[in-house]
Parts: sequence; structure tokens; C-alpha cells
Amino acid sequence: MKRPEPVAQVKSRRDTALAALVGAVPYVQFLGIRFDRRGDELTAWLPYADILIGNPTLPALHGGVTASFLEVTALIGLAWSSLWDDLEAGRIDPARVAAGEVPPLPKTIDFTVDYLRAGLPRDCYARARVMRSGRRFASVQVESWQDNRERPFALGSVHCLMPEAGLMPEDRA
Repeated sequence: MKRPEPVAQVKSRRDTALAALVGAVPYVQFLGIRFDRRGDELTAWLPYADILIGNPTLPALHGGVTASFLEVTALIGLAWSSLWDDLEAGRIDPARVAAGEVPPLPKTIDFTVDYLRAGLPRDCYARARVMRSGRRFASVQVESWQDNRERPFALGSVHCLMPEAGLMPEDRA
């Protein structure tokens, strides 16, 4: 009977894979978005910075920053769910992912944002929920809040074109 992997080893592999995935999107670093992983659930975190303000009179977060935060959360959440499955099933070598070789990300087909209230000058959080993920198409819902998850300030709906399953960048001809 095969012994289960030590928990610390599993967590390290997953954290390394998430860091490689997030590191593959330069815009994530530009905005300062971070991701917190608990099991298979991701929470995106956008720390407040003065450069994120669009209307200094209110002050309120720029609508483009809010939309970008929602879209990035949806795409990383969707890509993570696929990467997670492939890593755990052994279809992708964790060492290649740790070296920065991540599968291609899904491509946005369309994106809708519902601005429910102004984003205040404070940290923002978001979670994506994959509604459907098939071989070619995926639908993701994402919500963003600040102080209280029960009072989201923006919601998003993203439809994506999925990349070919399990292919790493150099595997494609």
C-alpha cells in the first residue's frame, strides 16, 4: 500500500504551482494583486494604494482597476482549477511548473461588470466561482468586496475560451 505524501510536501507543491501561475501574468504584479490559497479555494487580495484611485473627490477606486481585479481573479481562479486537477492527477510535472512553465491561460471571450457601489480607498478581496468548465468554453462568476463579504461592491461574469488541456508551452507544435 502506498503511503500518502507528507502534508508539508503537498502544500509546498501547490503553493509553488500557484506562485508560478500568478507570476506568469505581469499585470498581476503591476496592480499588486495577491492570492491566498486554502485547499482548492483562492481569495484574491488587492492591497490599497493611492494610484488605484480614479476619483479623488469621493475618493473611489478607478472602475478600470475594479474591472481588471475581477477579470484577473476569474482567469487565475479558472486556470488554477485546471492546473490543480492536472497536478493532482499527475498529467503535469510539478518540477516543470516550479520552473515557471505553466500551461496557457484561458482567453477572455466576453466580460461583464456590475458596479454595485463605489470602491472605497481600502483593500479589496474577490473570489471566483467556476460555473462551467468544458474542453472549449468556461463560464466564471466573480464577486469583490471590501469590509464585508455580504456587501459586494462589484460582480463580474466572464466567458472564456479554454486552452488545449494539459499542454505546456513547448508541447505545442
